[in-house]
Amino acid sequence: MAERRQVNYNVQREILDEAAVDEMAEKSDSKTSLCEKVKKSMRCSGPRMKSCLLSSVPLASWLPRYSFKEDALGDLISGLSVGIMQLPQGMAYALLASVPPVYGLYASFYPVLIYFIFGTSKHISVGTYAVMSVMIGGVTERLAPDSDFMIWDNVTNSSIVNLGARDAERIKVAAAVTFLSGLFQILLGLVQFGFMVTYLSEPLVRGYTTGAAIHVIVSQLKYTFGIHPKRYSGPFALIFTVVDVCYLIPNTNIGTLVVSIVAIVGLILAKELNSYLSKKLPVPIPVELLGIIVATVISGQVNLVDKYGVDVVGLIPSGLQPPVLPVASLFGQMIGDAFALSVVGYGIAISLGRIFALKYGYKVDSNQELIALGLSNSVGGIFQCFAVSCSMSRSLVQESTGGKTQVAGALSAVVILFITLWIGRLFEDLPKAVLAAIIYVNLHGMMKQFLDIPALWKSNKVDMVIWVATFILTLLFNPDLGLAAAIAFSMLTVIFRTQRPKYSILGQIPDTDVYKPMEDYSRVKKLPGILIFRSSATLYFANAEMYQEALGDKSGIDITKLLSAKKKLEAKRKRHEKKNAKKARKRGGEDADNESEREQQKDVAVIEMAAEPDPSLPRTIVLDLSPVNFLDTVGVKTLRSIRRDYGEIGIEVVLAGCQSGVLDNLQTGGFFNDKVTKSCVFASVHDAVLHCESAGDQSQKELTATYF
Repeated sequence: MAERRQVNYNVQREILDEAAVDEMAEKSDSKTSLCEKVKKSMRCSGPRMKSCLLSSVPLASWLPRYSFKEDALGDLISGLSVGIMQLPQGMAYALLASVPPVYGLYASFYPVLIYFIFGTSKHISVGTYAVMSVMIGGVTERLAPDSDFMIWDNVTNSSIVNLGARDAERIKVAAAVTFLSGLFQILLGLVQFGFMVTYLSEPLVRGYTTGAAIHVIVSQLKYTFGIHPKRYSGPFALIFTVVDVCYLIPNTNIGTLVVSIVAIVGLILAKELNSYLSKKLPVPIPVELLGIIVATVISGQVNLVDKYGVDVVGLIPSGLQPPVLPVASLFGQMIGDAFALSVVGYGIAISLGRIFALKYGYKVDSNQELIALGLSNSVGGIFQCFAVSCSMSRSLVQESTGGKTQVAGALSAVVILFITLWIGRLFEDLPKAVLAAIIYVNLHGMMKQFLDIPALWKSNKVDMVIWVATFILTLLFNPDLGLAAAIAFSMLTVIFRTQRPKYSILGQIPDTDVYKPMEDYSRVKKLPGILIFRSSATLYFANAEMYQEALGDKSGIDITKLLSAKKKLEAKRKRHEKKNAKKARKRGGEDADNESEREQQKDVAVIEMAAEPDPSLPRTIVLDLSPVNFLDTVGVKTLRSIRRDYGEIGIEVVLAGCQSGVLDNLQTGGFFNDKVTKSCVFASVHDAVLHCESAGDQSQKELTATYF
């Protein structure tokens, strides 16, 4: 054990209650009015306008100071690496969104350029993301199901799906929900609502993304087995889908299954080799790109479509799509989905952005990130993209390959533009099973998050419960409803913990002004005649009654019984006074007075108190409110009730360690009046103890009391 440093600590001052503190510190009662705050916020000046412009368009702030010598090479290599990754991932995640694969390339171009201008994180890779894509897919398949596009085929004499019309409608739905989610993000950013990410704790986000990953895997089973299960929505849709897939497995397309197995095994082996050689290679091997090139070449040469019925990507148009305004009539059917997309996308992006910002020592503006993502999605929706966020795998590649600024993201968008304009059509023979395999392999990082459960069990069991509950809720419901239910459950755990705080009686560490719970420390000393009570949680309507009960349990004082006994004695005394007064009126004169005096003496008992007070009934109770950060009206009434009730049985109650906000709550809640002033509230527990000890020394002279 390291030797404890001995440092003298000696402060001499008067005992300070809050009235004395206000006087010494010259507390100011002047507060800025709402009107003045609005005027101040609306004031315009040159420096303020410049600051507002630079904060709204961060590109104008950092690009003029861009260092080509230090950052250009790293950003170039990083941008090319991430752009190459964007190609297979964008096409694969478009399948999750139930739109043609080329729209995944559009979603990897337009939003990335917008974020380059307005984003504040230097390292996250914005673009397609599995969880967002599967949420989009749920909306597109719900609002544009296959059943709405069935046509009669005269050749086969059966009903088939009009794929062209269905895909066109699904693109409209995906663009509309993306545009609406972007508007939500912009609105939340403008009203400074970036703090809402604090409600997405790390266990919640990791449990949610793991559950969403299971949804992603199940949604891709149809491409792995070459089957066509029904589309289910609502609660338990995942279970129904799995049951349907199991029922259809006997109809598996063997050619598609073989392609899937070979692609999965090949990608896993290639990624393991990539990890093994990571320290020796300047940039990672583009495993996914090589995989889709090989698969496309083999598919075209062997003619997998005609010979084995393997489903391929199909027509990929060259060039970019012209801007089209979203179909506003669809907004009413997707408001909930759009809001969920905006929250999930922002939560994932800001969480990862803050990790990199902390690592490299810069700041990420949470509200500006909301606006940047909102603009990326709303502009992307106009250009028929689907909602984007940031990808952990691409962000790690962008960082590890030397990316220093947002220029890396812009260069990755240029790579996608080149592919879209000239070489995209080369991948028309790519089997969709290979894209599904890419998705499976990319989700291995999310599957490792199951290891959080034993780690959280050791560190914090409540966080583990949040993780598991979020995972289960996300599985049982759609990802949007699952997120809402998970946030509600997380909030309930907070309320539950405030309703079950730790209540303690504090004792003093000898020769210090430090007070600790007596049940946790063996050498703390209980102060004679003084009881110090503390709750580990704030005091409000949900736990106010338990606070009073815990005070009675810990102190051993049955306040209800004592007050009842006092009331009975008071009533008895009044009855005797009435009786004696009545007798005095009847008898009259001096004899009556003497008789009345004799009767009173029979009924009145004079009790001499012992020189030492009963240790079970303290002279003073000190309520340590240092853990309390706010008081509502119920909390204030509770403290007022405690002070009144214990005061009636002769026990003084004082408060200690109140924060300034708590003092304001006491003031506005009516705790103070002509009889109760700030002199009963002390700056610290030690101040309260010293006051009680000095008051106790003076009261030792008054040792006789009369009870009726």
